[in-house]
Amino acid sequence: MTRMPRAVALAMLGCGLAAGRAGAEVTRFETVAAEKPALQGRSFGERGQAEKITGRATIALDPTDPHNAIIADLALAPRNAEGRVEATADVVLLRPERPNGLLLVEIPNRGRKLIGPLVEGSSTAASGRLDQAGDAGRGFLLSRGYTLAWIGWQGDIAPGAGMGIRLPVLSGITGPSREEWSFETTQSPVEAPLTWPAADLAPEKARLTVRAKPDDPRTTPPGLSFRFLDPTRIAITRPEGFDGSALYELSYTARDPAVMGMGLAAIRDVATFLRHDASDRNPLAANGRSTIDRAVGFGISQSGRVLRDLLYLGLNEDERGRIVFDGMMPHIAGSRRSFTNARFAQPGRNPGPHLDRYYPADQFPFAYETTTDALTGRRDGLLLRCRSSNTCPLLMHVDSEYELWGSRGALVTTDTRGADLAQPPEVRVYMVTGAPHFADPDARTASVPGCALPASPVHAGAASRALLVALEGWITDRVAPPPSRYPSRADGTLGQPAHLYPPIPGLPYAGLYNPAQWVEPGDPPVVRGTYPLLLPKVDPDGNTLAGIRLPLIEAPRATYTAWNPTRGVAADTLCNQKGGVLPFAATKAEAQAARDPRPSLEERYPDPDAYAAAVRAAAERMVAERTLLPADAEEMAKAAAEGRLAR
Repeated sequence: MTRMPRAVALAMLGCGLAAGRAGAEVTRFETVAAEKPALQGRSFGERGQAEKITGRATIALDPTDPHNAIIADLALAPRNAEGRVEATADVVLLRPERPNGLLLVEIPNRGRKLIGPLVEGSSTAASGRLDQAGDAGRGFLLSRGYTLAWIGWQGDIAPGAGMGIRLPVLSGITGPSREEWSFETTQSPVEAPLTWPAADLAPEKARLTVRAKPDDPRTTPPGLSFRFLDPTRIAITRPEGFDGSALYELSYTARDPAVMGMGLAAIRDVATFLRHDASDRNPLAANGRSTIDRAVGFGISQSGRVLRDLLYLGLNEDERGRIVFDGMMPHIAGSRRSFTNARFAQPGRNPGPHLDRYYPADQFPFAYETTTDALTGRRDGLLLRCRSSNTCPLLMHVDSEYELWGSRGALVTTDTRGADLAQPPEVRVYMVTGAPHFADPDARTASVPGCALPASPVHAGAASRALLVALEGWITDRVAPPPSRYPSRADGTLGQPAHLYPPIPGLPYAGLYNPAQWVEPGDPPVVRGTYPLLLPKVDPDGNTLAGIRLPLIEAPRATYTAWNPTRGVAADTLCNQKGGVLPFAATKAEAQAARDPRPSLEERYPDPDAYAAAVRAAAERMVAERTLLPADAEEMAKAAAEGRLAR
């Protein structure tokens, strides 16, 4: 799986501040703050206390190096005296006193650290802060001995708004750019930001349109107008006849793009620096060697898509031909990547059921295995480049069930004709059944304005912890992980959108999902074709059959959907990233009166002990399958017995 490194060493540079020789992956690492002990001195078992380092890493890329040729516009960027192109990324490190040698790099999501809310059960604010003892949540990662790293990569993060990267700008270059907004209110006029500055502030040099739904024609009705407030803001006067969900689209000429693809190279280069550099420039080195011998890349949602970009573009190989990440875990990425490595890129775009659908963030190839695109005839796959260099990682692709509905998830495991696609031996795919895109760790079922059903609380944290442990064993000891757990046509758990659900009163299933379309870039972009998209089949209760079925699903008290229709808006689509909950009737009489075919709670669980026993049995089955850790199983069983299990 790994390759022997070439016999090339970085120059030894004292103090961690001097510039490295040309061609080094990281030429400068500056420590801005160091806290030892961190987290108010909290100890993590045998791993001891933690140290936190906040710093900045400068990378310098050689535009003539074939390893960098994939980065858009790199050859046009300004260069330093050595002919390299520089960028400086924010870096945060957190490591225990006695680390286990595994570096876990979370790619920040819009500048935020999200592994805490997912894996540790902490809040987003606490995860971003990492100052107080409770900010580490469960302390699961540090207690296992992982060294944690976050590397800024997104070039359009505003100063102070999160972790980012300072990138070179191509001054004077202009080109087409497009913005799309949905404001959720009918305020008029309304201000809207531009990702890139406008080259010309004359309104007649740009075009603003409005439409109710993504597939509707773009229109310019009476009453619609705009003006530039400055090069990066416009004010829109809105026409009558459109509610807050309407889509406003501006096409204009932008100027001064940054070399956004360098953010992907920064992930590669900073990670490989932390892993391999033995000098005292590396804050993770000690006694003339790095303390890191294995590395895992971890990304959630947007950053999971970025991780798939990194893999697809061949950037899991560093400039010396070494593997960067032994393992990868893109979480809730679906079949998508990101709009990062392009001129006038917009990496924050998230093609969903309603907004941003026609941005180039989810185009072929979708799958890890190499396949042929049925619409274009192209042959490609996410592992194609890394296979040629022997730098493919062991990879766990983990989705919530929402990704099957909102992020074209089935295209990870089917080809572009809808046929089953076998996964490569180095890939496992998992789906957390009934889970929305990203639930808070303390979520409860609750009504959401604009959504037809109460929002689902299913949280993927327990499954993610178990899979991380399995990935570690796969990398370190070559212990095969649990088999893939994802809907498929082969086992009858993946099917056509029509007639998926039994007739359950109050369940507003209308076959809505985010379609998979081949979009040709342009002004405006044009849909040239549609790929078949299959969806998960369900059991008689309306709960999905396949995937990692947590005890909440295996011992259900409700139907948990990964979709949730909008209510009261013209868009008539899915609530973005939300699941839904439809409780079972309390009694058999209530179920019969409502003509609900689902057995009632009293029929399933005659008393509280019966429910607690069902949860415990489901949790123990998952432990045996290695999709749940024993400590989490015990916690769930106890919560069920005490009536505290999320519902």
